[in-house]
Amino acid sequence: MSFLSDLFRKKSIPDAIAGAHSETGESGGLQKNLRVIDLTALGIAAIIGAGIFSTIGSASYNGGPAVIFLFIFTAVACGFAAFAYAEFASLLPVSGSAYTYSYVAFGELIAWIIGWALIMEYAVGNITVAVSWSGYFTSLCDSAGWHVAEWAQVDYVSARDGFGVADGLLKGGAQMSSLTDTQREAWLAWTNAPMLGPLRIILDVPAIVMSILITCLVYIGIKESKTAGNAMVVLKLIVVLLVIVVGAFYVDTANWHPFVPNGFGGVMAGVSSVFFAYIGFDALSTTAEECKNPQRDLPRAMVNSIIICTVLYILIALVLTGMLNYKELDVNDPLAYVFQKLNLKWFSGIIAVSAVFAMAGVFLVFQLGQPRIWMTMSRDGLLPKRFSHIHPKYHTPDFSTIITGFFVVVPMLFIPSDTVLDLCSMGTLFAFVLVCAGVLKMQMTPDAPRGKFRTPYINGKYIFPLMIVAGLAYLFTQERQALQAWLTNEREMLDEDTLLSRLDRAQATTAVSATALRDSAGFAAVGNDLAAYLSGLQPDAYSAAVEALPLPDAVKYESGWALFKHKIPMWLFALTCLYMVALCFRHSLSLIPTLGMLSCFYMMAQIPAKSWMGFFIWLLIGLVIYFGYGYRKSKLNRTAIV
Repeated sequence: MSFLSDLFRKKSIPDAIAGAHSETGESGGLQKNLRVIDLTALGIAAIIGAGIFSTIGSASYNGGPAVIFLFIFTAVACGFAAFAYAEFASLLPVSGSAYTYSYVAFGELIAWIIGWALIMEYAVGNITVAVSWSGYFTSLCDSAGWHVAEWAQVDYVSARDGFGVADGLLKGGAQMSSLTDTQREAWLAWTNAPMLGPLRIILDVPAIVMSILITCLVYIGIKESKTAGNAMVVLKLIVVLLVIVVGAFYVDTANWHPFVPNGFGGVMAGVSSVFFAYIGFDALSTTAEECKNPQRDLPRAMVNSIIICTVLYILIALVLTGMLNYKELDVNDPLAYVFQKLNLKWFSGIIAVSAVFAMAGVFLVFQLGQPRIWMTMSRDGLLPKRFSHIHPKYHTPDFSTIITGFFVVVPMLFIPSDTVLDLCSMGTLFAFVLVCAGVLKMQMTPDAPRGKFRTPYINGKYIFPLMIVAGLAYLFTQERQALQAWLTNEREMLDEDTLLSRLDRAQATTAVSATALRDSAGFAAVGNDLAAYLSGLQPDAYSAAVEALPLPDAVKYESGWALFKHKIPMWLFALTCLYMVALCFRHSLSLIPTLGMLSCFYMMAQIPAKSWMGFFIWLLIGLVIYFGYGYRKSKLNRTAIV
């Protein structure tokens, strides 16, 4: 067998199932405790958490009330992917999720890549959850009169970068009181941090402690984790329903006008935040070996959890944007914040307490998923056998669980929360794309085995090409100017925060003086605060004001390669769409997995280029490990040393 064909050697379905059973050994394997109600509860526990308690605020700030359309779009995309996951789960009722599915559909190299991406998804996803949990926890501590120092509630890089932004705003004339809570806390963390020689000691202590405690719970067992998770789901649903019911009485419909204040671009700007709010249902497939009836229960649980959470998300978004103007919602604790602003502090406190338990539930489910990916890859010989060891008493992958804890705690020390949010979305979307592609490949493969559950078939031979033609017609007729600017890579003006963070002190002084001369009355009305002045302008007025500043164009605009690199993912998406048109026409592919693959790819294309680079670096590290160990030790390698 040649080297190239070895890279794409595939695992048969009987081997995948038999391999899982053969690894039980003396420990008796994983316990089958999960029913459809437990799985649905775990799915809701994973989905409803940091998204609805935290990131929904930034998404609403970007998109206004129209953020509900992004929730609907994301739910549909996740629903398409859920059908694909459910089809594979009914075919392969074993741990491993998209990793195992890709091993059967595409071969070993692709399986390794997706498994490595899933490890990143769960690890960095839990970093985001832990950081959000820490925000609510420290807020509660402050309310109780116990203040946690700023340097002990943020990571090093976030503090450094936040200090840079805050310092730029202060140089532009802003007062400390006018900074956002996040900016002010980053500035205080950086300036007040204790020193160890030249190094500032900055770390999120509550997040680290919580991560260790939840990892210990996951280590003890799936039954204990299930019980804790179910209790947290009940609490979360009660609080969410109370927010919707109580908040509805304080909705001012005037806050819904304009409904789409920042256009389509503003709605899509929150894609990482909104998609993160849906991450979790795929973690259910990693528990397939612990389900009593995975072929029947997993598909039902995935669909149930997505539908329930989507309805709740839409209602929550409408209530939040109705209670307060969307411009006030860019905070870490939006649910508690809106009630606090309306002087319902007692209810705000209830929400904050509930958020602490809710996000701990999300962390629990994610921390259940990652060790089972390590375990499955180890069973295949791609990782050392120690990773697939099952604890004789607790019946959990003990060593993998410990490694999972390290993979969350260590990066938490230096990776900023906004970056891990994007990386988590990247890893998950990449898995969704490949799982949907796997279903399409089975459709194109004669006599391919199929499970008891199948994705509903809708012939996309003509429908999908017509959808692409309609989309192109809309762009060329209704969005011609924006499309032309995108195609020609026309320079783009920076937003006020980025602009001010790029200014040195001399340039900031120049910008303040020029603005005061240009509009003395308007500038004085905001206390000579350049950031406040610029943020209060309408788009056309903002462009004119920045254009008039006596600053170099390199400071005011992004152009050339710095701008084009952000468009590369969209170019890849466009080319993939054209390729799928040809495949649909040739093979009469099913429309649902096709739309699932492309809608997830589209959301990937909205994520910043720096996160794509981080994702590729992670994959490169994984390939080094694969070629250094996994390729030789794989059980499918006939020449592997036993």
